[in-house]
Amino acid sequence: MSFSPVELKKDFPIFRDSNLIYLDNAATTQKPDCVIDSVSSLYREANANVHRAIYSLGSEATSRFENSRKIIGDFINSSSEKEIIFTGGTTESINLLSRSLDKILNDGDEILISQMEHHSNIVPWQLTAQRTGAVINYLPLDSRGELDLTDPEKYFNKKTKIVSITHMSNVLGTINPINHIANLAHSVEAIFIVDGAQGVPHMNVDVEELGCDYYTFSGHKMLGPTGVGVLWGKLDLLEELDPFMGGGEMIEKVDMDSSTWNSVPYKFEAGTPNFAQAVGLGEAVKYLKRIGMKNIEHHEQTLTQSSLTKLQNINGIRVHGSAQNRGGVISFNLDKIHPHDLAQFLNEYNIAIRVGHHCAQPLLKNLGESSTARLSIYIYNDSSDIDKFCDSLENIRKYF
Repeated sequence: MSFSPVELKKDFPIFRDSNLIYLDNAATTQKPDCVIDSVSSLYREANANVHRAIYSLGSEATSRFENSRKIIGDFINSSSEKEIIFTGGTTESINLLSRSLDKILNDGDEILISQMEHHSNIVPWQLTAQRTGAVINYLPLDSRGELDLTDPEKYFNKKTKIVSITHMSNVLGTINPINHIANLAHSVEAIFIVDGAQGVPHMNVDVEELGCDYYTFSGHKMLGPTGVGVLWGKLDLLEELDPFMGGGEMIEKVDMDSSTWNSVPYKFEAGTPNFAQAVGLGEAVKYLKRIGMKNIEHHEQTLTQSSLTKLQNINGIRVHGSAQNRGGVISFNLDKIHPHDLAQFLNEYNIAIRVGHHCAQPLLKNLGESSTARLSIYIYNDSSDIDKFCDSLENIRKYF
């Protein structure tokens, strides 16, 4: 079953009465009416702090909040809704893990990440290494922009305690073989974490089939509100994990000298949770499910391949990465045109793309670039958007 991006655009207020071509979806996505309305409805009809409230308004807010937890758990095939922890986003989720997993690390232990990681999957581990004396190793990339796993024993060994890898690169679009990496990590008894910020929005994710121990993602990259994300983890691991922050719902009992923790997931949701945004994320998931993740994946793959073909016909363009399995993220440079200048010109055509280092400076250094232009597609983009984008590039080249 296919869907029409033109028809879907009617659900998004930002596209109404506008010729906007939005190609910055790896940074954040636009929001359909149903998501906006769900957040507004909660504030208008059921605004009360969740949990422990005896009155009806609080019970309604709690019901909507917890229903979203169930919706999201079903979406990624979690074995229990208790495994869904609401956070502020992928960055907070990884920071939670990097801090809480300190206790499994000793001096000289190794944390394995890759050269294609977002800063949010690098910096927290650097801080962890500073605290614990652990060492960070980086999986290299091959010439296609894929992880080089030809010599796994070099990177997966008895000192490897944590492996944390992106599902899909936010620069190259490379989709990594998560199940294979899970097997390699578990063969040395390492914890395996997946940065799914670019994964869940674009493909069918089944955490049970992937074989990872933890999976993280952000709401705003999948039509949901900003300020909310998810940490999924295996229930037995979450029960053993220490909390990241203290206060609010995460306690069971507090004495003058000590405290005990609430059960999972609440021991990781300190303070007042971002329940309105969580409700909006649940609505975004329902919207994506109505379209169908397999349909979304097919649409993006088809549009990505046609986009690459059209871009390669532009003189002076350098497209970065040629992974066999890739998603709808394309980074490139144009000869004699700085990416920032290119973005300013494109803005005159009402075309929005992202330029810069994309929070992936080690990867750009590997590519030999300080900045690239990046287009990233989603459900409301179609071939006409790409045609206008490529035509605009050709027009801009005439000025340089």
